[in-house]
Order: sequence, then structure tokens, then C-alpha cells
Amino acid sequence: MSVDQSFIGRVYPPTPPYEVGREKIREFAAAINDPNPVYRDAEAARAAGHDDVIAPPTFAIVVTMPAGHQVINDPDLGIDYSRVVHGEQRFVHHRPIQAGDLLQVVVTVENIRVAAGNDLVSTRGDVQTVDGEPVLTAYSTIVARGTAA
Repeated sequence: MSVDQSFIGRVYPPTPPYEVGREKIREFAAAINDPNPVYRDAEAARAAGHDDVIAPPTFAIVVTMPAGHQVINDPDLGIDYSRVVHGEQRFVHHRPIQAGDLLQVVVTVENIRVAAGNDLVSTRGDVQTVDGEPVLTAYSTIVARGTAA
């Protein structure tokens, strides 16, 4: 069954606030094997001009992936998750994520298209602080294999 094209432009509600913690940043930096001290040491981060430790750029997936599940898990959209693969991911940062940020994500379905019998669903996740400061924009495309009519 094809994905419902009428979902293009649909905006999902903001996610609950996610508080970015120093230890989560350290754990993520360790997981990706990035030794940059601004990800671990507040003094090093301040010396580099930040208020606190900052997160590696790809840390954004920690808040954007659960937000994207609003789309994937929407029963009215018609995605069979067992047929989904990740097609593309990119982030446009307005400023680094830093410890202490309270972040929310608003996801918009930007496009749904068909290619080679697959449905490609592209989303945009606007990440901002609970005070409305833009932090980054996440762009993602998932591929629902063999579902296009």
C-alpha cells in the first residue's frame, strides 16, 4: 500500500522538552570515538567560547530520531515499518547544542515521492530551545521499500 501523499505539509506537535546533559554528551562523544575536549571538559569549552560543554554535531540524532518516529508511527500515513530503511540524514546547525539546553523538535513532512517502486518520505525537524531559540534543522529521508503503487 502506498504512503498517503496528502501528508505532505503535515506538521506534528512539538516533542516534550529534552534536557541535554553533560554526561550524555560525554557518552555520545565516546561512542563516536571523538576525543575533542570541548565535548568533555567545561573549561575547554569555555576557552573555546562556549558557555558549557557542547555536543558533537551528530548528537542531534538523539533528539531528532524520536521526533521522526511521530511520522513513521502515524497509522494514517500508511508506512509499514518492517519495509523501512534510512535513506538520508543531514543537519544544518544554527549553533552548537550545549549542556543545559532544553530542546524541542517540530517535524514537518516535506515531501513524499515514488522512485523505483519505493515510497520516499522526506521530513524536516526544526530543533529549538523551549524559549524559541533555533538550534538546528534536521533533514531526513526514509525509504519504504516496494510499497509504491
